[in-house]
Amino acid sequence: MKRTPLLNRHLSALIASLGHLDEIVIADAGLPTPRDVPVIDLALVAGTPGFLDVLRALKHELCVEGAILAQEAAPALVAEVQSEMDGWGGPTPIAISRLPHAAFKARTPTARAIIRSGETTPYANIILICGVAF
Repeated sequence: MKRTPLLNRHLSALIASLGHLDEIVIADAGLPTPRDVPVIDLALVAGTPGFLDVLRALKHELCVEGAILAQEAAPALVAEVQSEMDGWGGPTPIAISRLPHAAFKARTPTARAIIRSGETTPYANIILICGVAF
């Protein structure tokens, strides 16, 4: 039995398979998913689970060195994401960059996986860039 909080076996397997600079996407319910990218669909109903719930669940499991949000994301969402990312990487802050939403979507085919939430807030999507634990 695992000691860490994450219970979803599909997310655990994904995280165990990731290497340095691999990218994963946490997506809202409406982000288009490329055909060749595996999707872990957590969505139950609109809003459940929320985007931030999924982000928080990964915090104890995943080393991250960078993140990308859409430029169109609302300032309140960006502030919440920044708050969640603070301290995630230890003493080194995680750089959060921004891309136009069209460029964000164009980047998703290179992701190792997309984790679909039930979030319905516009542009509540993030690309997480994996780091190393040493």
